Amino acid sequence: MKTGTSRSLVVLSFAVAACGAPPAPAPIASPPIVAPAADAAAAEGPVTATPPEKLAADSPRTTFAGATFTAPGGWTIATKGPATTLDAPEGDLHLALVDVKAADADTAVAAAWTAYRPESKRPLRIATLRSARNGWDEVRSYEYEVSPNEKLVVYAAARRRGDMWTVTITEGSEGTFEKRISNVALVRDSLRPKGYERESFAGKKANPLDAARIKIIGEFVESAMKELGVPGAAVALIDGGKVVFEGGFGVRELGKPKPVDAETDFIIASNTKGMTTLLLAKLVDEGKLTWDTPVVSVMPTFKLGDADTTSKVLVKNLVCACTGLPRQDTEWLFEFKSSTPKSTMDLLGTMQPTSKFGEMFQYSNILAAAAGFVAAHVLHPKKELGAAYDDAMREKVFAPLGMKGTTFDFAVAERGDHARPHADDADGVPRVAKMDVNRGVIPVRPAGGAWSSVHDVAKYVQMELAKGLLPDGKRYVSEASLLARRAPQVSVGESATYGMGLFVDTRWKVPVVHHGGALIGYRSDLMFLPDHGVGAVILTNSDNGGAMLRPFMRRLLEVLFDGKPEALEDMQTVAKTMRAERGKWRERLAIPADPTAAAKLAAHYTSPQLGEVKVKRDGVATVFDLGEWRSAVATRKNDDGTISFITIEPGIDGTEFVVAERDGKRVLLVRDAQHEYVLTEAK
Repeated sequence: MKTGTSRSLVVLSFAVAACGAPPAPAPIASPPIVAPAADAAAAEGPVTATPPEKLAADSPRTTFAGATFTAPGGWTIATKGPATTLDAPEGDLHLALVDVKAADADTAVAAAWTAYRPESKRPLRIATLRSARNGWDEVRSYEYEVSPNEKLVVYAAARRRGDMWTVTITEGSEGTFEKRISNVALVRDSLRPKGYERESFAGKKANPLDAARIKIIGEFVESAMKELGVPGAAVALIDGGKVVFEGGFGVRELGKPKPVDAETDFIIASNTKGMTTLLLAKLVDEGKLTWDTPVVSVMPTFKLGDADTTSKVLVKNLVCACTGLPRQDTEWLFEFKSSTPKSTMDLLGTMQPTSKFGEMFQYSNILAAAAGFVAAHVLHPKKELGAAYDDAMREKVFAPLGMKGTTFDFAVAERGDHARPHADDADGVPRVAKMDVNRGVIPVRPAGGAWSSVHDVAKYVQMELAKGLLPDGKRYVSEASLLARRAPQVSVGESATYGMGLFVDTRWKVPVVHHGGALIGYRSDLMFLPDHGVGAVILTNSDNGGAMLRPFMRRLLEVLFDGKPEALEDMQTVAKTMRAERGKWRERLAIPADPTAAAKLAAHYTSPQLGEVKVKRDGVATVFDLGEWRSAVATRKNDDGTISFITIEPGIDGTEFVVAERDGKRVLLVRDAQHEYVLTEAK
């Protein structure tokens, strides 16, 4: 996953899926290089144009040649000949959909740029083939070179049906792109050829997960692990309220023989969120609060950086990803040595919303952490927040559900049967990854700090499927409180919504409730089909395991409903794309770091938000030591002439420090999509 200038720190954010007239679209400068000649023709028909129209709500629309899509509310739409353009309210993010006839994808994309914005001559970074889905015969994606100081996102995709290509171009500000990612996803997910109807499993009875079907799912997992270089995975399957399979594949650690089994613990990261909101559901049942209770009424010290937003936050909004607070994880991932749950809550008080309350999906781990600490404070007001939360989860969630091995204690987990984390090195070779950065989750653990096994997580999924009943038939939580967590709080693309720590996906016309998790070296997902009594859990011990999660869900549905066999190809295509993208990324890196550039660095940098970075030498390598974690770095010469130092430690590779100068001092710039941090040289 990549956002802003870091390939990895955003993944740590627990991989993972819309007022006033808008200002005029801002022009985006591009380096002057010559684009390929376009031997293509626009779709047949008269060249017409429509004036810009501000959309009051999400609206079904068609492209020039008849492809259908949904345009997001609040955006401005206009057409000119074969091009349909969509401009975000901020005016600095633009989508174009252009229909052309062309011999191939490359020619179609070149023609689309000519029709949309002919002055753009941005160099291509990489083009990769993608799985053709949603009625398309061929799909190819294009990513363009962007220097970090431009703070831009620029990419395109070409989709073919017959002899007609529909090219989508996305370009604009990184900050607005991340803020409006659900709007962009709405257009992307809804784009289909004229007359195409998406595959539907609605009204079908699910096949039983018998031995033959379990074997098919197991074979898929083994195939995906081999293709992606994932050392170990654990899987649980639930059908009819019973666990019909739980077990492991592969090993806990590369080079060592101990196998993964059903009791092997993994960090489940953001899968913790749904369990945290389950704690809130218990408090609702006990009358200690309601979903509509203002948070400040149960924790008066709770505050965000914006007083108006603070006053509006209800209990149900703590994990709704809908308050307008942006993802802001860099601070706690860099500087956590002295962090506590209280300092996490204090940090929340410095954070400003970047969209209106309830307007759009913006994922905030810090705010989700607050959900657990607020619940803990209600239950144990005199205890330290972390201890109160740990006790509350043990008393109210883990013990009643029989999740005996689940813990937030890293030391306990690492002494027991646990899987080690893995990630590829800069050359794409799987390695054991360090745990250092993962410990940054401890002060924000309600958002993603649990260690668990498929044996334990399956118990949680069983309870969700049973609508709050335990296996012995006893009522654990009321159905109303349980289901309130799945109610849509904000839209995420065309066919998904986010509730309270849970996504509900209706892409295939059957609800799939799920959530994923990502920390360094760990990728996981839990999912269940409430209408069919089926659930699954998959935990992996590799960053690359993230590429098998969505295909795993698809394979489960194929087996249940005799769906089109797409999952295997999807996984293989993603694997090829990952390898190609890593190879292209590696081409621009100098490893070890360029000694001349390294010699110009200060020895010590500081930032109020990110703490210290010390520049050290380890033989020929240049090392950035942040105290909490350290990594050798590479250098990259950017197209705008700047130099970046980029971490290359497996799992934290891709964190970018851009060399600059401010007020006569040497600085390093670190960015996520919506924030910039300045590390200044210190004496």
